Parts: sequence; C-alpha cells; structure tokens
Amino acid sequence: MRAGDIPELQKLKLFADMTPAHFQDLIRAAYVQTFPPHVDLISEGDHGDFLHIVVSGSVELYSVWNHHETSMATVRPVSSFILAATIKNGPYLMSARTLEKSRIVLLPSIDVREIFDRDSGFARAVVRELANCYRSAVKDTKNLKLRSSLERLANYLIRSHMRSNEALVFELTIKKRRLASFLDMTPENLSRAIKSLRSYGVQIDGTRVTITDMNALLKLAKPSPLIDDYST
Repeated sequence: MRAGDIPELQKLKLFADMTPAHFQDLIRAAYVQTFPPHVDLISEGDHGDFLHIVVSGSVELYSVWNHHETSMATVRPVSSFILAATIKNGPYLMSARTLEKSRIVLLPSIDVREIFDRDSGFARAVVRELANCYRSAVKDTKNLKLRSSLERLANYLIRSHMRSNEALVFELTIKKRRLASFLDMTPENLSRAIKSLRSYGVQIDGTRVTITDMNALLKLAKPSPLIDDYST
C-alpha cells in the first residue's frame, strides 16, 4: 500500500478511534488494487478472507439462488464490505462486482480480527458499524414487506431527490433493470409503475427524473424516518 492511500482509509469511522500503532499493524499486509468494470470481487459462499474497502468507483452487492439474481446494495467510497463475514470468520452471504473502474483496499480478515481483540476503539467502531448494518437490513425488510411496488419506487425517488440536494430534476444513478431488482420488481412492473407516477407529478425519461408535484409524490409515498432515513 502506498503512503498516499492511507488518508483514504482514515476517512472511515471504522478506523477513527484506533491507536496509531494498531492502525499501522492493521494495514501492514493490506494492498490496493484497481479493477475494471464488471469484475467479480467475491462470491457468496466463499470464505471471507479479506475486508474490502471501496476508495473510488462503486461496487454492487448481489445474490443468486436457483437461477434468480437480485441486487442487494451499492457500495460507494469510502465504505467497507462485508464486515460481518470478516469478524465472524464465516462465508460471504453476498457476491460483489464492480460497476465501474474501482480502487479497492483489501485488508486480510485475520489481521482485522486480531486488531479487533487488541484495540477497544476499533472494536467499538466495528460494533457500531454492524449495528448500523443490522438497522439498515430491518428498514429494507420493512420497505419490501409493508409497501406496494409503486410506494417503494416513490420513496426511492424521494431519497434520490434528497441526495441530489433536493433538485427537482436529477439523474438515476443505476440502470432501470438494477433498480427493478433492488426494489424487488420485474422490469415490466417497474415500467408500469413509472407510467403510474405521471399522475403524481413524476416524469421519468430514460435516466432523467423530473418532479413537478412534490406534494402529490409525498402523499403517495408517505416516507417514514423509521424506514427511509438510514442515518437513524
């Protein structure tokens, strides 16, 4: 690992409270690799030998069963995945692939577990990170089980609107087929839902989203911080 890569790692809350000596021990055997788009990084079922950290680009987490594939999440800089498999010393429950050219830091899981046992600040940060992941999983489950497909799409667009500095015109950051998978919809259902949103003041043309009646969209979506706010 180059010295210039270290500040990127230190942006993570996961490492913020570590003692400098333990941080140096942790990154001693780490390395950075640049991957082109659409490269498989890990496969579900394989042993979790490395903790991966995305420092540039983006990575899709997905799962496959019985010839069916679903998108689980998108990891953007600077974020780690999959921490639970590393700490538990268990198999990956999801696969991961690059969506674009990406730089990934790989930390040997055995070193992560060793420092977890030695550094209380790091251990507390790991617990907080895993707690956040658990709460996010609960919110995702509530979103899927309590809402119709149209409501899920409406809330996704509201969250995208918020991430775009509340712009009323913005671009979808993922392809529609991936969006349908993430929202547990078929591409055909997504297409019908997009047409249905026109009556709520939303026009989607390609990847461009235009919201002309935010009040109508909010009335449909009924966003809740206990589902949609991932900071709580």
